[in-house]
Amino acid sequence: MSIGGFLLGLINIAIVVVVLLFVGAVAVYVLGHLGWPPSADMTKLYIAIVALVALYMLVALVFGLPSVRVFPLA
Repeated sequence: MSIGGFLLGLINIAIVVVVLLFVGAVAVYVLGHLGWPPSADMTKLYIAIVALVALYMLVALVFGLPSVRVFPLA
C-alpha cells in the first residue's frame, strides 16, 4: 500500500469518527431538550463504541482485512 493510500484511509477513519460523534452530540442535545438527558454512563458507552469502530477500521486498513459490506455481491 502506498503512503497516499494509507493517508487517505486515515482521513476516512477521522471523517467517520467525527460524523459518529456529531450524531451522538445531536442526540444528546435533542434528548436534553426533551427532558430525557442520557446519563454519563450512556455517553461513555457511545464513545467506547465509536472508539471500537475506529479501531476496527484502523486494523482493517493496516492489515488489509476486508471491511463489512452493506450490500454483499454474489
